[in-house]
Amino acid sequence: MPSSHGIEPGDKAPSFNLPNANRAHGGSVVGSDEVIGEGGGVVMFTCNHCPYVVASEGRIEAMAKMAREFGLGFVGINSNDPERYVSDDWDHMVERASKGMSYPYLHDSTQEVARSYGAERTPEFFLVSGGHDVLYRGRLDDSPRDPSNATTCELEDALNQYVSGQRIRVQRTESIGCSVKWKE
Repeated sequence: MPSSHGIEPGDKAPSFNLPNANRAHGGSVVGSDEVIGEGGGVVMFTCNHCPYVVASEGRIEAMAKMAREFGLGFVGINSNDPERYVSDDWDHMVERASKGMSYPYLHDSTQEVARSYGAERTPEFFLVSGGHDVLYRGRLDDSPRDPSNATTCELEDALNQYVSGQRIRVQRTESIGCSVKWKE
């Protein structure tokens, strides 16, 4: 488990180059510069098995679409230990991506990227500016397992505020989801 809470709003987002399990979107390796272009992008830590991720799939796809419409990149990164959680291995990532995922799905097999970001949960989102400044870190909304109970939409609010040139009012929330499955 990481020793610190990683990066926070105002910090620079770490760079990465990781293998992509979703060849329909991106090359065999996708880097942070491809995701975080001039307009910025969203980096999401995710996995295949977490019930919070599974229940949020439709909303995650909506955020990926929204990001693209705003000219921003969007990427999912799976950092879970595939030896302890076989459902998070490469083959399962490829299978999940083939079911309509509209963004690159990267494998952080060493967990170095998750550690550098300080990722704690799945799903966890980082909105990053074109200058690689972290603008928002946290959750999608306050009810990842049941969209009908959501009373907030922090990621969507942050995206709208960013692209309209406003200050992001809520820059940090605690993610709700499964913990990242660290290697022992």
